[in-house]
Amino acid sequence: MLNKIVFFMTLLPLLVSAEGSIPEPILPPPLFVPVSTVHAKGVQIFQCSLVRGMFSWQLQAPDALLYDDHYQVVGKHYSGPVWEYKEGSLVVGRVVKKIEVSPDTAISWLLVEVVSHKGNGFFSIVRYINRINTIGGLTPLSGCNSNHLGSEKRVPYTADYVFYSTP
Repeated sequence: MLNKIVFFMTLLPLLVSAEGSIPEPILPPPLFVPVSTVHAKGVQIFQCSLVRGMFSWQLQAPDALLYDDHYQVVGKHYSGPVWEYKEGSLVVGRVVKKIEVSPDTAISWLLVEVVSHKGNGFFSIVRYINRINTIGGLTPLSGCNSNHLGSEKRVPYTADYVFYSTP
């Protein structure tokens, strides 16, 4: 417990609160508290696929950099989904809840449960993640047909990710 407290104190300059409030349906369980918020800027990668006889864009992966409140890169977010901190620790998550806040202009807000960890750094304490304040990243509406099968589209998005641990 003492190690966790010391670790939190060394990260105090990185702690950032999320803008606005997080809707109750995507809050983590009550005993979890936010330990950091980062801003993501990148793309959602879609691939034109044939699914049940229909051509459609299928989400393949995010590809984004994570920034602290001083606009310094502190990590990256990519296929898995994986969040990797600059010192090498990482988490893999799975979506447990999502809500549509602005379905015509932005991807869903999410609650993600961490299902695996690697490394002993900052992300080793993270158990849940929220994706909030999303802009963009929506599935392309056209251009997926037999002539484009297998092609990719990279759709810009931004979001805030809130990381949670136990106190």
